[in-house]
Amino acid sequence: MKIQNQLGYIKGITFAPFHKRGSLSTQTARDSFDYMIEHTAADFVILAPAGLQEHAHSEEICYTSSATFSDEELINMIRYAKSKGIRVALKPTVNCKNGVWRAYISFFEKDVPCEPKWENWFASYTEFQTHYAQIAEAEQCDLFIAGCEMVMTEHRSEEWRNVIAAIRNYYHGPVSYNTDKYQEENVTWWDCVDMISSSGYYPIDQWEQELDRIERVVQKFKKPFFFAEAGCMSRKGSSMVPNNWANQGALRLEEQPDWYRAMFEACAKRSWVNGFAMWEWAPVLPSRSTAARDTSYEICNKPVQEVIKDYYGRDERK
Repeated sequence: MKIQNQLGYIKGITFAPFHKRGSLSTQTARDSFDYMIEHTAADFVILAPAGLQEHAHSEEICYTSSATFSDEELINMIRYAKSKGIRVALKPTVNCKNGVWRAYISFFEKDVPCEPKWENWFASYTEFQTHYAQIAEAEQCDLFIAGCEMVMTEHRSEEWRNVIAAIRNYYHGPVSYNTDKYQEENVTWWDCVDMISSSGYYPIDQWEQELDRIERVVQKFKKPFFFAEAGCMSRKGSSMVPNNWANQGALRLEEQPDWYRAMFEACAKRSWVNGFAMWEWAPVLPSRSTAARDTSYEICNKPVQEVIKDYYGRDERK
């Protein structure tokens, strides 16, 4: 199944997600970026400025504090990436200050006096998204991703359609939305975006069945698809539950490349999978000794780095 995709194949990595103000403005960050491109063969980067709300039922999203990199440094990093020939996507993403996963953001379905409301939250969310849509337009970003893993909001189809429409008032390139793993068929408004994307954190032995399921969604909406996130930790057991960042397994560096190989092998059989954006790459390079002890999703200077470079470097994936 071939579906026209104006972006072509995406060999991506998410760079410095949710880092604080000042994290993109250093030579250290630029050095890390250069190293990432050289050692992974990536040609696409996702930058994910963070919006913060107090908890899962707060109505207000803040994206101007020191917890979020500044517009100036974001713009400079976009320009730096483009000067290197790298395509750029913006993915403004909401997180909760108290650590609750954004998928749990929700409100009463019926408005109740003195309780937080969907209407107020979506107004704040739209302001957050359109702020970055204007930057994406001005800097000619290649893709805009209207948020990530907002599972308990996704049934609000009308509000999401309004968010996408508001983004299009400012940004005139392709628009996507990054749903969570297992949620692809639950989003009813894929028709209003240009590209379907999701978080590909599937167990190492279940890729074929999950791709079969996602393929039915792609066929229904006839939209191009890519994994806007994908990754596994270097911890024992992570390959079976790669979405579980709280897994306390012991260091096992090979757990990560084994999982990536399984994902690449399964996805290579599906012509409708138009690429990936791996999770994640930090704005500071770790030493090889530090990387050898790292159990997180980080890629740099770990065995998985070579697996990604091998796959991204193949001529047939260009």
